[in-house]
Amino acid sequence: MAEFDENVKQEGCDCEGGCDSCGGECGSCGGSCGAADFTAKLNAHSKVKKVIGVVSGKGGVGKSLITSLSAALMRRQGHSVAILDADMTGPSIPMCFGVHTRAKANSMGILPEESAGGVKMMSVNLFLDDETQPVVWRGAVISETVKQFWTDVVWGDVDYMFVDMPPGTGDVPLTIFQSLPVDGIIVVTSPQELVSMIVSKAVNMAQLMDIPVIGLVENMSFFRCPDCGKEHKLYGESNIDAIAAEKGLKVLAKLPILPNVAAACDKGEIEKIVLPELEGLVPVLEAL
Repeated sequence: MAEFDENVKQEGCDCEGGCDSCGGECGSCGGSCGAADFTAKLNAHSKVKKVIGVVSGKGGVGKSLITSLSAALMRRQGHSVAILDADMTGPSIPMCFGVHTRAKANSMGILPEESAGGVKMMSVNLFLDDETQPVVWRGAVISETVKQFWTDVVWGDVDYMFVDMPPGTGDVPLTIFQSLPVDGIIVVTSPQELVSMIVSKAVNMAQLMDIPVIGLVENMSFFRCPDCGKEHKLYGESNIDAIAAEKGLKVLAKLPILPNVAAACDKGEIEKIVLPELEGLVPVLEAL
């Protein structure tokens, strides 16, 4: 760590209160001090063109589902796609794709596993003897493991890498925003009263870190009756359009509640799910 005077703001520091507010440990706050560079170097045998973070302000909104559906969607367009599962304490990506093998390695590094449809992935679950085994790690260890998934995994040539982040604005999102070349984030939410505050937290963190917000995806937006076709707002009327307009963001998709989607995740068959509501994401990502 670079030397610093706690009473003097370091060159390039934008920490509120100066460097003494974080004791010079620039990685512990959202500032971009010139005193340290946290960029992680990609594995020498890999080339990743675009990195897309998938975030949410709270848990339980379907962030991993949107990550999986988006990856499968872009893979169907013929792109090389990968998922870095950064949700260390709640890893679910391998299960969604039906991948239950253990990660392997060679002299070049750790080898990602691959789904039936050709989506590459790396997750802490691929290292566990039992998939139900809890990951009881402190934040520093989790953050370092996330970086190792970037530096030590032989990803090969990847057009789009989706990073499935844990909910909130803690250690892991901060590590990813500082260490990986994130081209933009997709914010996943649901139609509930607290959504405005929750979306604001995620968006504000991205703006603090100078990360572009690609747009919003509202999951569980409605339920369409299979008999009459009428849409029912089970969680009340959505205000996602007003929130997006207020913040100058795009609403990328509003996804329905579909029992077969949950069943596909449980069976590891998420790649069989095709949602027309998500198709608009393709040109947006291809334009990045």
